[in-house]
Amino acid sequence: MAPPTRVREPSIERTAEYDDFISKLKTYHEKRGTALDVEPRVGTRHVDLLRLFKAVVARGGYDVVSVEKLAWRKLGQDFSLGTTNLAALAFSLKSCYYKNLAAYEITTVHGKEPPPREILEDISARGADLLNRTLDNYKPHVFVREQGTVANGEESDGAGEEDRTMTPDHDRVELEESGSGGRVTRGPPLQTYNSSSNPGSMSFTVANYEPRPQMPLTLRPVVTPGNNPGLFKERQRIAREAKSVREAGTSQNYKGMMLPGTGFEGPNIYVRTLQALRSGITEEQDYALYHLVKISHERGDKFKFDAFPGLAEGLIEKALEISSLFYNVEWQISFKDDGSMHEAHSLDGMNSTPDILKRIQSLTQLETLDNMETEDFSRRLIKINEACLVLRNMAMLEENAEYLSKLYPIRDFINIALNLPDRPVVVEIQHYALDIAEQLTKYYSLGPGDPLYRSLLIQLEGSDRGAILTALRAISRISMNLEAANRLSGVPASIVQAIYQWTLVDDDELAHACLDFLYQFTAVLENVEMIVAQMDLESLINQLVRLLLHGAKEVDTKRMIKAPVKEKGATEMPTLPQDLMEQLLKYDEPERSAYWLRACFEEDAESDITQIALWQAYQARFGEHQTSTRPLLPAADFIKNISSTFGSASAQVLPGPNPKFIIKGIRPRHRPMDPNGNTYLRCLWHTTSGHECGAFIPTAKDMWEHLLAEHVGAPKLEDGSWDLAANPEKRYQCRWGGCRRFDAAGGTPELREVGMHLKTHLPESASSSASKPNKYRSRRGVGAGGSQEAEYQTQVYYNTAVDERGDAAGLPLTAALVLRNLARHLPKVDAANDAAAAAARGDGDGDGMVGVDGGVGLMKRLFGPVEHQLWFVMAHNRSLAGYIADLTGAIAAGSAPS
Repeated sequence: MAPPTRVREPSIERTAEYDDFISKLKTYHEKRGTALDVEPRVGTRHVDLLRLFKAVVARGGYDVVSVEKLAWRKLGQDFSLGTTNLAALAFSLKSCYYKNLAAYEITTVHGKEPPPREILEDISARGADLLNRTLDNYKPHVFVREQGTVANGEESDGAGEEDRTMTPDHDRVELEESGSGGRVTRGPPLQTYNSSSNPGSMSFTVANYEPRPQMPLTLRPVVTPGNNPGLFKERQRIAREAKSVREAGTSQNYKGMMLPGTGFEGPNIYVRTLQALRSGITEEQDYALYHLVKISHERGDKFKFDAFPGLAEGLIEKALEISSLFYNVEWQISFKDDGSMHEAHSLDGMNSTPDILKRIQSLTQLETLDNMETEDFSRRLIKINEACLVLRNMAMLEENAEYLSKLYPIRDFINIALNLPDRPVVVEIQHYALDIAEQLTKYYSLGPGDPLYRSLLIQLEGSDRGAILTALRAISRISMNLEAANRLSGVPASIVQAIYQWTLVDDDELAHACLDFLYQFTAVLENVEMIVAQMDLESLINQLVRLLLHGAKEVDTKRMIKAPVKEKGATEMPTLPQDLMEQLLKYDEPERSAYWLRACFEEDAESDITQIALWQAYQARFGEHQTSTRPLLPAADFIKNISSTFGSASAQVLPGPNPKFIIKGIRPRHRPMDPNGNTYLRCLWHTTSGHECGAFIPTAKDMWEHLLAEHVGAPKLEDGSWDLAANPEKRYQCRWGGCRRFDAAGGTPELREVGMHLKTHLPESASSSASKPNKYRSRRGVGAGGSQEAEYQTQVYYNTAVDERGDAAGLPLTAALVLRNLARHLPKVDAANDAAAAAARGDGDGDGMVGVDGGVGLMKRLFGPVEHQLWFVMAHNRSLAGYIADLTGAIAAGSAPS
């Protein structure tokens, strides 16, 4: 019997939506003059064009799918095209979409005009970027297929690099690694036959032979006037135009000849921009600056000056053109020591120009409008801004900053930019120059006469916060990577006073920059002498001390100073008071026994009690109250109820000659507990016979009244209130827990005083008695079982910023370091002042007298008022404690008489 024929799943779902889509698609191709394959065949299946169109559009369209790696292969798996030769099937599916649906997608989905059919349907489905493809920018890709590529499954399906034909675009920059020489077409290695892998048996070869899968042949009808008159007519028109051009002799046949600019990709983008910048051609420089801005922003970590000689110099030359917008000057960089660099318009490229500030002041300023710019002025300013921005972006990389520091013209540019006329249009360039200076000053050793040092100090006299902040950072970084110290000489007292005042502003970033400057400034003795002589140093020290707790967070920490004393277990169960017994009798079993167990016992992992003792106590307590309707629990149920009541309790058997049945995990209470969880208070009044009362009272108020009535013997008034008036005929005493408050005088007649005293032995409320039972035991806080709570000491800390290692950081640390510098140098200033005063008096080394603010007086005047604050910070700030200890040690050493 023949096997049943398997019904093949249809490839196309013919619905009303499908028919409508095919109808619109046919109409579109007729107007376009292209052939439509309604049911294209890929592999062994027909492709549903509607389903394929929806799938590709959902993924972003043809261009997006073609750029994504292996996207067409994954899409082919969704259409169940097969599992063999996936690359070929994927390319067939891509070609199917390319020929039938790509132009339709561009028109209907993207709303654009599709490329002509000559560069779309009439060519292979290689490449992407159809939305930007035109006759002017499209160049057919020359692809050489190696032998065996398709057979080996390496056919590109639209995701490989060799399959992309990108459209040139001014807004798109294709970045390559520096030094690359263009792209190299890679292909799989040729497959070779290795005879050693064949056993040599003909039967083995036949047995393992697998025929290659059959690939369907895609047929395309020949265009004739009968089947496609529109396309035939268009082709005839193109042929006539080409013939007329050839006959006119305006074009030559270059077949087989490589024309200039074809056949190679040319230099990469880095080399291209470098050559364009150095060309001096305006359009080329515009192109270079446009792309350099993007590269320096997006790939600044990979773009280094040392890999492209001349790039930094070209950018600096472009940036120097800023002077020609405001002055009648065109700077020329001279590297010849023939006197040319001393000309007014020349810059010293070997050592920087020492008199650059004087040359700038001697320039004649052009007449320009403040609020209106010419088109040429605006265009040139934009390109100069771009050159400065590229320098600034690339200087952020440490290698580029070090490279730029060795180019002396960059120092002249910074000086020129910082001394431009006060115009709003130059603010951006000045900020770029300050950012560059911040990265470069670490490689410079600048003295008080250096033009760059003076230009940076001038910025501190302005009102621009950004310029002040960057200038402070640049000054603080001078010589940071050099062995020479940054002495910060020649800083005017007015600038130091302004820096102190900026620390008063609620601006952490600005205050941090100011303190960094002050830390380096106060490290030099001469600078401290200037501060003492020309500034209000007392106000500065007070502000620095306040900053020691800047941003501090209050944290309470508890430290145990006395360990707790564990309460001893009771030897017997407590006697239940009558009111508690009445409450328990209202419950039925097993709730009654559960509440009774909680009232008389508590959990303790180390204690145990015999089962028979528990059972007998339960019977003794409730035996007389049982009835036929409310019987007692059986022994087995009672033992189970214990485990249900106490989670940690369990029934156990101790082995031995006489096995012992116990309940592990509970012990008797010292004071019973009611069903609501409130622990009763125990009366600890000692009678005259020395015995303890031991009565259990539910609340503190009831206990107080119990003491007055039963032990003190206080009378009551007619309205039921207590009469606490003094009675000279009687002597009242306190016998609570061994208290001897009134024993010295043999008692007191002041009953009110005794009543108030008794309240000191009682808790504030009954609820607090459960959590703090030791409050009413005695004046020493010892509980009924000898327990004692742990004693803690609370310490308040004010924690400031710390780094990842837990060490002090931020404003508090820098403020402490500045104070330490001052404390170390002030004694030397005292000694210098005393010597100067002695020389003025003409008594040699002096007579041992101390000046008005000299010697010990200066240290005490400055640090005396804040000494207690320093001790407070050292005690309450752990991260700063070590630094404040060094500071107070320096203060003590400087305050000691010599």
